[in-house]
Amino acid sequence: MDLFKNKYRISSARLQSWDYSNAGMYFITICTRNRECFFGDITNSNMHLSEIGRIAETKWLETLELRKDMNVELAEFQVMPNHFHAIINIGDNKYNSRDKMTQDDKTNFVPQSKNLSSIIRGYKSAVTGFANNNNIDFGWQSRFHDHIIRSMDEYYRIADYIINNPANWLEDKFYRL
Repeated sequence: MDLFKNKYRISSARLQSWDYSNAGMYFITICTRNRECFFGDITNSNMHLSEIGRIAETKWLETLELRKDMNVELAEFQVMPNHFHAIINIGDNKYNSRDKMTQDDKTNFVPQSKNLSSIIRGYKSAVTGFANNNNIDFGWQSRFHDHIIRSMDEYYRIADYIINNPANWLEDKFYRL
C-alpha cells in the first residue's frame, strides 16, 4: 500500500502507462460483494438470472445508448452468479483523439471521465441504484479487473472463455455454492 497525505491507500490496479480513454478492446471482470451469488444460478451449464441478474444484463446493454459519444461497442459478455465478464471496445472519439487536452506533466492527472473506469462506474451505479430503489440486497466489490486485449488471437481466446463460462462454472475460480 502507498501513502497519500499520510494515509494508507490501495494502489491502482490499472496499468499506469496506459490511458484508459484510448481506443482499444478491454476484457473486464466485476465481482459482487463478497462474491455472493446475487445474479442467479447455473444448472446444466445454463445461467438462470435472478431479478438483479436480469437488471445487470439490461443495464450493460444500455451502455451503448448512454455512451454514444464514446463510440463504444459491446462484444461478448456473461452475467455469472457472482461476477460479470465483458469485452468492450472503445473506438476513436473526440475524447481520445490527438486533439484532446494533454495531461499535466507534473501530476500525471487526467480527469476520470469518458474512459473505461467511467463506463464501469456508471454501470455499477445503475445496477446498485435499481437494487436500492427496489429493496434488493445487493452490492459490488469496490474494484474491477481489466485486461487490454492486444491481438485478435487474444480476443478469440477471451471471447471463448466468456461464452463457455457457464459450462465451466464448477471449475471457475469464482465458483461458490
